[in-house]
Amino acid sequence: MKAGYKILIWVLAITLLQACDGNNDKDLFIKDNTEFAVAQTRLMLAGIGEPTGKNYPRTMNDNGQLVVTSKYDWTPGFFPGNLWYIYELTGDKEWEKYAEQWTHSLESLQTFTGHHDLGFMMYCSYGNALRLAPRPEYKDIIIRSAESLSSRYDERTKSIKSWNYRKAWNDTVEWFYPVIVDNMMNLEMLFAASKLSGNKKFYDIAVTHANSTIKNHIREDYGTYHVVDYDTITGAVKNQATCQGYSDNSTWARGQAWIIYGFTMMYRETNNPQYLDVAIKTADFYLKNLPEDLIPVWDFNVGQNGYKPEGKSYAVEFKEKLKDASAAAITCSALFELGHISQTQKYIDLATQMLYTLASAQYRAELGTNVNFIIKHCVGSIPHHNEIDKPLVYADYYFLEALVRYRKFNGF
Repeated sequence: MKAGYKILIWVLAITLLQACDGNNDKDLFIKDNTEFAVAQTRLMLAGIGEPTGKNYPRTMNDNGQLVVTSKYDWTPGFFPGNLWYIYELTGDKEWEKYAEQWTHSLESLQTFTGHHDLGFMMYCSYGNALRLAPRPEYKDIIIRSAESLSSRYDERTKSIKSWNYRKAWNDTVEWFYPVIVDNMMNLEMLFAASKLSGNKKFYDIAVTHANSTIKNHIREDYGTYHVVDYDTITGAVKNQATCQGYSDNSTWARGQAWIIYGFTMMYRETNNPQYLDVAIKTADFYLKNLPEDLIPVWDFNVGQNGYKPEGKSYAVEFKEKLKDASAAAITCSALFELGHISQTQKYIDLATQMLYTLASAQYRAELGTNVNFIIKHCVGSIPHHNEIDKPLVYADYYFLEALVRYRKFNGF
């Protein structure tokens, strides 16, 4: 055999061995994080018992105690969603049983119209249930939930109303039709309902709302306003502001994460290249503002000149540049899909780095700590003086979703 061929075979052999070692490392990473999620969530289940309608895990208080909510909060769908992802990662029917039990406890919410978060509440739970362990009744529940969400849409504003009446932090500006960037996340359920029912109304509402978001929430630099308030009669924009960010003109990190995730999903569902362009440009804005470890400060403009919190917001006095791992988990999951559908390896590589950072000792809790949540060092709302440097159930949800997507894109 000629020397050149021997060298070529040797190089190919070494490359194959390295690839195998790399896949083995990935497999071990997925196995370790799955086993940890199983063990930590078992402890959570042991502590809270069976679902009562009032014991959905959300966060931890300042005394280190578990905080739970009723099913009418915006977060109850995430814990059942966590159980579904653990079932998907393990294939263990025990987790399917737990996931179904906690999902079914939310069934009555299909007619709830009190706020816009039906997507989080019902699609993180029943959407995953339909995908992983389908039952005929799940389709009807998702369609009815989409109908309830659609009741908050108004053709004059061309948007789904997020919250009911409230005042801005300055206590003088009133919001009668506030729409927040988070609302992009609820549109996925409308697309699902449109496919399940054949009713194009849900599809059209989702597209119209997304188009209004591009027009009124996204700035020229592709940063975002958290809240846009509309005139209830004319539909005109009255106010562009924040509720959970640092200042009205700042970019709240988790809000930007919702936008990246939401418009990646919009492109998946519509194949409209405008949505892919928005997803890419808002992702690039987010990425260029990250610190070295890729976990963002809770708002990208904290303490910068030209940005000033107002009135009763706790951000007026709170100056620390805390990281928000929940924003990182959401963006991590979104970037796996964005990289996949845009065929951009950069986003997959960055998502992988984010996932490994979130799984490190800095951000993943030790077993039995963190009141049995997986991810630590999150920020709920500094302006509300609430959930500051605490675990959050939705950080765990998007971390597990990112782990599922990492496994999928690596062929496991």
